[in-house]
Amino acid sequence: MTSGEAEVSVTEGESAKNRLVSGPGTLLVWLYGVMVVGAVSRSIYQIATEFDRAPLAYSLSALAGLVYGFITYTLVRGGETARKAALVCCAAELVGVLTVGTWTMLDPSAFPDATVWSDYGMGYVFIPVLLPLSAIYWLRKARTV
Repeated sequence: MTSGEAEVSVTEGESAKNRLVSGPGTLLVWLYGVMVVGAVSRSIYQIATEFDRAPLAYSLSALAGLVYGFITYTLVRGGETARKAALVCCAAELVGVLTVGTWTMLDPSAFPDATVWSDYGMGYVFIPVLLPLSAIYWLRKARTV
């Protein structure tokens, strides 16, 4: 193997790895990063100051922030394993948003205060329900052959 062949292999490997953060992937990383900051900072403040008021809602917001952080990390990390992990996590996120969103619509008294996923993310301009749908589409399209 010559040094030229080694360079081609590395370049192809790097291309596949970075593929998740090219084009629409860059926007997804940015949006997930914003959601990390929003969900984590909100939940930290609420847990620290008024946890007894709505422990389930504040805990779910913290969980959402962790999920967003993991997805952001996997998108930046890149590679096929990270893509698969992000895809599974985005599907779980979507299930969470749909479950909590439906729950808050059917029984508003169950959540004395809103979560990131309440009312399908209405307090966040519906980004929590649109983001996993967009990410799942992108991650399926970005799969390496």
